Parts: sequence; C-alpha cells; structure tokens
Amino acid sequence: MNSPLFTSCRNYSPIGYKLIVNLQNTIGLLLYAVVPVAFFKSSQFFMDSSKPKVIHEVVPYLRVYEDGTIERLLGTEVTPAAFDPQTGVVSTDVVVVPETGVSARLYRPKLTPNNQKLPLVVYFHGGAFCISSAADPKYHHCLNTLVATANVIAVSVNYRRAPEHPLPAAYDDSWAVLQWVASHSAGGEGSEAWVRDDVDFERVFLVGDSAGANIAHHLALRIVGSRSAQRMKLVGIVSIHPYFWGEDQIGSEAKDPVRKAMVDKWWQLVCPSGRGNDDPLINPFADGAPSFKDLGCDKVLVCVAERDILRDRGRLYYETLVKSGWGGTAEIVETEGEDHVFHIFQADSDKARSLVKSVASFINH
Repeated sequence: MNSPLFTSCRNYSPIGYKLIVNLQNTIGLLLYAVVPVAFFKSSQFFMDSSKPKVIHEVVPYLRVYEDGTIERLLGTEVTPAAFDPQTGVVSTDVVVVPETGVSARLYRPKLTPNNQKLPLVVYFHGGAFCISSAADPKYHHCLNTLVATANVIAVSVNYRRAPEHPLPAAYDDSWAVLQWVASHSAGGEGSEAWVRDDVDFERVFLVGDSAGANIAHHLALRIVGSRSAQRMKLVGIVSIHPYFWGEDQIGSEAKDPVRKAMVDKWWQLVCPSGRGNDDPLINPFADGAPSFKDLGCDKVLVCVAERDILRDRGRLYYETLVKSGWGGTAEIVETEGEDHVFHIFQADSDKARSLVKSVASFINH
C-alpha cells in the first residue's frame, strides 16, 4: 500500500533512532515505580553479563541488544491450538502469508446440526504492537470464551511485532489476513474449510483490544472501496480499551504523570517515524488523519475501563465518531473500577464475563 499514512513509520531517521536509545533510562525509572519489586528480584530481570550490550530497554517488556537481538520479558507464553473442553470450542493454526510467516488461529464453536453459517470475528490482539501473540494463553482463553458466548467463527491474527518489524508491518499483516478471509467468500479461491463453509460473509466484525483496537480502526478505513469490501460485508467493529494517544494531554491523563510519561514513550519504539504521538496512526484526531465519517462499517462498540490511562482517548474516539457525519450507530460501555484489558488478565471475573456478553450481544443484534 502506498498511502503516506501506512509508509511513514518505515522512514527511520538518525535523530529519531538516537532519541529512542536515549529514552531507556527514563522509561526504566518510570516502570520501576509501577512494577512490583518482586519482578526486579527475579532472575529473569537481571541481565546476563555474558550477553551483548543493551542499547535500548523498556522495562519490564523487552530489551534490544547491540547485535540486534530482541529479548522479550513478558507476553512470551504460548499455548497450542486445541479442543477446549470447558467451552466446546476447537481451534487450529494456519499460515496465511508463507513469505512473512504471518499466521492466524481459527476458532469454531459447537456447530448446529443444520450447519448454520455463523458471523465471523477477525480478532487483533493487544500488546503495544511489541509483545504477546495469537497463541498467548490469556488471549487463547479469551477467544474460546468469546466464540462460545457469541457463537461465531473467529480468526485471531498473529501479526509481526515491533521493533523487529516496525509499523506499519502489523497493519499490513492484518490487512493481508483480512484479504485472505475475503478470498473464501462465494467464488473466491480460499480453501480453508472452516472459513469457506461455516462463515456468513454478510456478518463480519473486526474486534481488537488495545493495539488491536487501533488496528481494527485503521482496517475499517482501509477496506472502503477495496475488493475485500465487495466480497464480504463489514458490519461493525468492537474497540476494547483502544490504544490511541497524542502529544497534548486530555482528561484525567494529567492526574497520572507516571503512566502518562510511560505511554508517551511506547510509540517511538514501535514506530520511529519522527512524527511522535501525533502520527495519525496513533492519534486519529490529529490534523491530517483520515476522517471518521469514512469508516467502512455500520456500527461500532467502544469499551473503556474507569481506571485505564487510555480511557479518555476511548471516550474521545466515541464522541468524535458520533459527531463526524458517519452514517452508522455507535455505543460506548464503561466498566467501573477496572483497568486496561482487565478482561484478558481476569478473564473469569464477573466483569470480564459481562464485557464478553456485551460484545456478543453487539455482534448478534
């Protein structure tokens, strides 16, 4: 894709790279203030003196070494695709783009006897574009629950992560998976049976949390006028605790300077374009960002959490969408007393189950 919006992050500059390296001490101090002391006492945290020199560190997420090695400290756990006895959901992994290794995890619920075609959820996991995966046990558990509750087919996208693959790689990978999904509609060349035979291509939804919600927004813009839009109907998107940001603080962000300073730095790791947090990819409200009125779906559900540092960006997203002249309908749900992506980390809590039920209701009504 040749759009400037999706090519900006490929343009590294020496100044931008040097800025990233110089940020490591600041980020380390900020995260030390919010990460439990027990973590720093663990053997995982302390660096092996035999390893190459660390040139960039975002504690407690990852380290970048001078030889180019990336060491992730969180979001590295994986679980295989399998039958889940608790929900009856079965999953399998497929390689979508062999050239890049981009893959997806497919989920199928207990099918009705008459093989009724089901809505499709294309899911984008969170992790600030740099950690976690579709095989993360927490996401796997969440997808099993969502698929069983909503009675849908799901395709969970395993996009490439920064900093090895700076943005827009995650957007491009997610778009490639969406095109692959569309190729399974009537007359298409797709051959994956679960998608080809069991999906109602008139009921397709993009769902994502955090960075994944960011991806869902940009793909809902990108699909307009595309061949994929001709092959399937994008009914709606679900934006859970969306990762949007900006140079200027809004709402309650000023009351949480530690976490605000931490979030300020993330984007420069994953997208060192030199445009900072007003890059339209992270700040859809910035000058030059695509208009919300061009969103290519009929309805949107925005979910925010009361204690989330990103909460007010989610609220602004909803408000901007409603005022944009977009022709669809928007809803917003706020969970009291909870923080960012609590439904992933506390998946079996009553509030997490309530959130999943809200998503399921949005999809099926």
